[in-house]
Amino acid sequence: MRNALLIAELSLREAVRKRLVVVLLLLTAAFVGFYLYGVFRLEGTLDQRAIDAGLEGRSASGAANLPVMYATLFGMYLVFFLGSLMAVLSSVGAVSADIESGVMQSVLARPVRRAELVAGRWLGFTLVNVVYVALVSAALLTGIYLISGFVPPAPLPAVGLVLLAITLITALTVLGSTLFTTLANGIGVFVLYGAGFAGGILGAIGSLSDSPTLVTLGRVANTLMPTNALWLGATYHLQPEVLLQVGEATRGANPLFSTVPIASGMVAWAAAYAALAVLLAMWRFSRRDL
Repeated sequence: MRNALLIAELSLREAVRKRLVVVLLLLTAAFVGFYLYGVFRLEGTLDQRAIDAGLEGRSASGAANLPVMYATLFGMYLVFFLGSLMAVLSSVGAVSADIESGVMQSVLARPVRRAELVAGRWLGFTLVNVVYVALVSAALLTGIYLISGFVPPAPLPAVGLVLLAITLITALTVLGSTLFTTLANGIGVFVLYGAGFAGGILGAIGSLSDSPTLVTLGRVANTLMPTNALWLGATYHLQPEVLLQVGEATRGANPLFSTVPIASGMVAWAAAYAALAVLLAMWRFSRRDL
C-alpha cells in the first residue's frame, strides 16, 4: 500500500509537471465563466418578463423559473461529459504508454510490485479526476445560486453519483491500459461510454412507445456500462417537483433526464464494477509478459 500511494503521488506530480492541471484550471474557469454569463443574461430576461407581466418576482422553485432549472441540468451534464472525457484522456496510457516508450522496464527494476504500480496509477488519476469534477460542479451550482437563487433539491447525492461514474470510467480505462495499446484502449472505452449513452436513449424510447424490448435493451446497455444510469440518477436529485412533473407528463421522452431515482442495486453494481476493474487490472499486469 505504501508503494501504491507513492506511485499515486508521482502520478499527481506528473500531471502538474505536464501542466495538465494548469491547463484544466484555465480552460475550466473560462467554461464556467462563459456558462454563468449566459445564465446571468437569462435571469435578467426572465426578470424583465415578470415585470412586464405585472409580477413582483419569481419563485426560484416555481414554473416561471423552468429555464434556469434546465440551464442547471444542462450545465451539470456538460460537467459530467467533460469529466468523463478527462477521465479517459488522462489515464488512457496509464500503463500502456510506459510500456510502449520503454520506461516501464526501468520502473519495474525498482522494488515496486506490478500490482502496486497499477493501484497507484489508478489512485492518482482518480484523485485528479474526482477533485476536478467536484470543484467544477461546486463552482457551477454556486454561481447559479448567486445569480438566480435556485438550488437543486439534493445536490450532494447528485454530485456523488457523477463522481462514482468518473471513478468507474477511470478504473475501466486503467484496466484497458493493461490489456491493449494506448490507441485501442481509448477507442474501446469511448465505445463503452457510447453504449451506456445508447442505453439511456433506448430506455427513453422504449418507455415512450411502451416497447418492452427496447426497455430491456436499455437495461442491458446500462448494466454493461452504468455511467449513463448514474447520470440519470443524478438528474433526479437535481430536479425540483415542478420539473419532475413536466418529465412525467412527457413520459420520460428526454433521454438526458430521469424522473425516477436510480435503483440502489445499480449504484452497488457500479461501485463493485469499478473495484473489479482495478483488481483485474492489477492481476492482469502482474502476469503480463513485457
